[in-house]
Amino acid sequence: MLKTSQAAKPARRSIAGFALQIGAILIFTSWFAASSAQKLVDPDSVAPEYRAAAEKRRTEQLKIFACSKKADEAKVPRRDRAAHISACLDK
Repeated sequence: MLKTSQAAKPARRSIAGFALQIGAILIFTSWFAASSAQKLVDPDSVAPEYRAAAEKRRTEQLKIFACSKKADEAKVPRRDRAAHISACLDK
């Protein structure tokens, strides 16, 4: 009986170790996904010939941010969020 119980311990440890590795991978990927969000364009840091386009993109980003904030305040479900933001942008 000692042999079977001792043989089971390494298997349990390897399963637990594998689960910890998977958990760590999921945590790291969620951190990187959150950090890859679009940042606001700074028109001053863009070359002069692209400044007008950068200013236009920044105004679009600010509108999307405002509509997204309104959707958060209205507690819009995730499945309806895109339609809500699109309708807000059309106004």
